[in-house]
Amino acid sequence: MDIKRNGSRASVTPPAEYFTGQVRQDPLIEAPEPARVRAASVSFEPGARTAWHTHPLGQTLIVTGGSGLAQTWGGPLVAINPGDVIWIPPHEKHWHGASPNTAMTHIAIQEALDGKPVDWLEQVNDDQYAGGA
Repeated sequence: MDIKRNGSRASVTPPAEYFTGQVRQDPLIEAPEPARVRAASVSFEPGARTAWHTHPLGQTLIVTGGSGLAQTWGGPLVAINPGDVIWIPPHEKHWHGASPNTAMTHIAIQEALDGKPVDWLEQVNDDQYAGGA
């Protein structure tokens, strides 16, 4: 058994090439091999968001606070709120983040395939974030 005590792991600022705006990640689960699960609490300041990305084995988001937005490639812009649980299937291109005026926090859970939990793509531009094409 391995217990990670509250406050024993530092928050991290993810790379700017994968996010727009101010984002903080707090690690929750980094299971050692052969396990593949990884999870983090991710906090987005208003207007902050991920770049477009996919996950080889899918992703689950659990919104824990604030107000956010999510979108799949070609799909509608969707509001997400505390208590919402979002499943993104494997290889589905998507993004998620805070609404323009409200911060949002979610728990992101994904599995790594061959050590890789995510494939990062291009940034979400301002028109896409605003609900445009």
